[in-house]
Amino acid sequence: MPQDRQDGPVDSQDDPFGWIDTDRERRRRAGLVRELRPRSADSPLLDLAGNDYLGLARHPRVTAAAAEAAQRWGAGATGSRLVTGSTELHAELERELAAFCGFESALVLSSGYAANLAAVTALSGADALIVSDAGNHASLIDGCRLSRAETVVAPHADPAAVAKALDGHEGRALAVTDSVFSVDGDAAPLADLADVCRAAGAALVVDDAHGLGVLGAGGRGAPYAAGLAGAPYAVATVTLSKALGSQGGAVLGPARVIEHLVNTARTFIFDTGLNPAAVGAALAALRLLRREPERAERVRAVATALHTGLTAAGLTAVRPDAAVVSVRAPSPERAVRWAADCRAAGLAVGCFRPPSVPDGISRLRLTARADLTDQQVAQAVEVITGTAPRD
Repeated sequence: MPQDRQDGPVDSQDDPFGWIDTDRERRRRAGLVRELRPRSADSPLLDLAGNDYLGLARHPRVTAAAAEAAQRWGAGATGSRLVTGSTELHAELERELAAFCGFESALVLSSGYAANLAAVTALSGADALIVSDAGNHASLIDGCRLSRAETVVAPHADPAAVAKALDGHEGRALAVTDSVFSVDGDAAPLADLADVCRAAGAALVVDDAHGLGVLGAGGRGAPYAAGLAGAPYAVATVTLSKALGSQGGAVLGPARVIEHLVNTARTFIFDTGLNPAAVGAALAALRLLRREPERAERVRAVATALHTGLTAAGLTAVRPDAAVVSVRAPSPERAVRWAADCRAAGLAVGCFRPPSVPDGISRLRLTARADLTDQQVAQAVEVITGTAPRD
């Protein structure tokens, strides 16, 4: 029979989650409480918070392709890719994505996070050395942790530090970096990193989540722009959920690397395949980008216009190398208030605070979109500057 409930304080030994209350209070005092904010399908807000860089998430061809794929293949993939989760549609997307980005082969996974874990863990191991940029995304950091490899964290965007870490190492080694860093939107020195890796006999893994669809000729990505596409020592990961407006991720690289991942990457082998609707949407978006390469040029122009307008108004914003524009905020609490004031004025912006920011400095994070008009860009600048914290 269940015991009667007793009033009064609960002994910590009887409350295994009591520590959560302490953590919650600590976050509240530091201004770091996060909460879910479900949006409606017809939100009136001007969106500079999401990652729909090319404005394709609601494009009629993309949504129609998602619906058609679901009707033909079903709502789910039904199993892991090695069992029943690989459809002809998955193979078609992999062929076209590899060809577009200039790599020999591709492997689609259920998310960009899973793609990064797959690439880093399967290409390293307990006897390997990984050199990871200090500004890397959490998925790359988690991949390093799960790999059991010796990991050296190199100062941000510092090829000389990477070379020093690799110097003298014998055996398997790889350098790992974002192509465009998600917090400030600055680009990695990929060409210099490639030179370092070639000289050291190391592999280079590049997370191109924020480069695909934005950088390179026609949006083919940062590795393509840096001349790394198809290089025998280079591997790229991408997400299908940003510029391509869908869901999922992929690893691009030499065919033997992809074959190795199929046989060894746990986030591929033991995960259900990406659902057909997301595959169909990503494939349609990729084909749209191929037909309309000007979308990549437009999103870069919008990012530049946002930066120009904000800095002209006296705000501290990082010059964008791709689609992300970062604007410094005085504190976590004031960043939250600033974002809320923007929302009240009809503009959705991202709000990045510790631990999401490696330097501990809170900021608003704006994402440019290729489908924004000049009038909407001007409106965004006016709202952000008009609601900025005043000292």
